[in-house]
Amino acid sequence: MTDDDQGWIEQSRQGDHEAFASLVRRHQRMIYALAYRMTGSAADAEDVTQETFIRAHAQLGTFRAQARFSSWLYRIAVNHCLNWRQRAGRREQLHHSWQALRAEPASRDHTHTQKVQAALLKLKPKQRAAIVLTIYDGLSHAEAARALGCSETTVSWRLFAARAKLRRWLKDAKTGGPDE
Repeated sequence: MTDDDQGWIEQSRQGDHEAFASLVRRHQRMIYALAYRMTGSAADAEDVTQETFIRAHAQLGTFRAQARFSSWLYRIAVNHCLNWRQRAGRREQLHHSWQALRAEPASRDHTHTQKVQAALLKLKPKQRAAIVLTIYDGLSHAEAARALGCSETTVSWRLFAARAKLRRWLKDAKTGGPDE
C-alpha cells in the first residue's frame, strides 16, 4: 500500500470525503476494468464500480493494512461481480418463465398468478420475506440476512422451509388436494 493510500484511508475514516474521492480516483480504472471484464457491459461495469466504492466507503473501518488497499477493493469488486452474475441469471430465468406463462391463455396465467400469490400469503411472514427478497428482488442470502436482521443460515433455513411448503401447496392446488 502506498503512503498516499494510507493517508487517504485514515483521513476518510475521520470523515474527509475528499480523501475518499482521491482513493476513488486512484483506483477507479482498475476496478472498472475488472468489472467490465466480468460483466461484458460498460453500463453494468459502471454500476458494479459504483457499488464497489459505496461498499468500500461503508466498510472502510474494517480495512486492515495487512493487505494492500487495492487487493481489498478487488475482493469487494469480485464479490459484487459474482452477485451481479447471479442476479442477472435469476432475472433472465424469471424473464423466460414469464414469457412462457404469457404464451399460455390469459385466464390460465391469471389463475396461476392468483394461486402463487395465495400460497405466498399463507407462508409465515418471515418465510415470505425471505422468498420475496431472494427470489423476486434478487438479493443474495447475505443481503437478505442484513435486510431481515438475521444470519445467512436463518435465511437459508427459511427459504428451504418456504419452498417445501410452496411446492406442496401449489402441487395440491393443481391436483385439487388438501389445502395445507
